[in-house]
Amino acid sequence: MKSRDTLVAVGAMALVVLASNILVQYPVAGLGDYLTWGAFSYPVAFLVTDLSNRRFGPAGARRVVYAGFVAAVALSIAFATPRIALASGAAFLSAQLLDIAIFQRLRHRAWWMPPFVSSVVSSALDTGIFFSLAFYCGPVGGTTISGALAAAGIADTCQALPWVSLALADYAVKLALAALAIAPYGALLRVTRPAGLR
Repeated sequence: MKSRDTLVAVGAMALVVLASNILVQYPVAGLGDYLTWGAFSYPVAFLVTDLSNRRFGPAGARRVVYAGFVAAVALSIAFATPRIALASGAAFLSAQLLDIAIFQRLRHRAWWMPPFVSSVVSSALDTGIFFSLAFYCGPVGGTTISGALAAAGIADTCQALPWVSLALADYAVKLALAALAIAPYGALLRVTRPAGLR
């Protein structure tokens, strides 16, 4: 794996997740109960993962996800909130690893199928985990994110939002953007040809 290519992928991943974690705290005017600005930026993370998978293979893509995860969570704690950072980290890691596994199983199908199907399925997991952890402000207890933050001595800044309606609208945007991302994915296939095949 070329270090420059890896750094570009990790940097892109960290910036997309950080931007999304900041933007998810801002509802779209007039659609506050349904949509935040993070819905439009986060799907790019799946494009980065799929391009990394195509370029580096599943093991290399997992390395990009792990490094991007560490950088994004650290930056999100500093620039978003600890709750958003933890929810994002849990959702990101689960969904991106699922994306890599699905992509790999479909790798030899039609060129558009691996990125589209993997994004559709893993986006559902990501959305469910993130919104339930980030915006459900349940009672403080050891098994909730509030309890975990309290146990770590971190003040919880839960912003109670209608997380179910936000999650459904967010997933609808992710589905639309997964379809739209097929065009840039296809355009970048030549540049992301597997290492050693250039």
